[in-house]
Amino acid sequence: MSDGATRCMLLADKHHGLVEGVRGLLTTAFGTVFMVGDEASLIDGMERLKPSVTVVDLALAGGNWLHLLRRLRESSPTSKLVVLSMYDELSVARAAMGAGANGFVLKRAIGTDLLDAIAAVLRGESYVSPYVGFAPANAPATPEEGGR
Repeated sequence: MSDGATRCMLLADKHHGLVEGVRGLLTTAFGTVFMVGDEASLIDGMERLKPSVTVVDLALAGGNWLHLLRRLRESSPTSKLVVLSMYDELSVARAAMGAGANGFVLKRAIGTDLLDAIAAVLRGESYVSPYVGFAPANAPATPEEGGR
């Protein structure tokens, strides 16, 4: 890439099983995928690697996920950020996108949406999973904006 970013991907999630499955999916499509499992490693990886794309689970943030997204955006302005979330409310997706995310993917739709989201953000487009805003009756409660 001409902007100096490393042609790699950073995957941040504290759930090892999910990360391994997602990594396999991404490695076949993207190449080099670095994994981190905590917020401090994520920030360090963003600053050092300047990855083309970072996929981050909102649950990784120990406190304010909006603050984390803003901090990631500041640490690597050219990196594309794709958020994974179990929350499918439109307000959560809007807040994440407003804090600097380029894409928003529901965890339940990783297999169908993640590669499309990555392709879209690499083309300079935004991406939001199609089912955001259509919550099933047994969906978990929405986090307060900025919390989680």
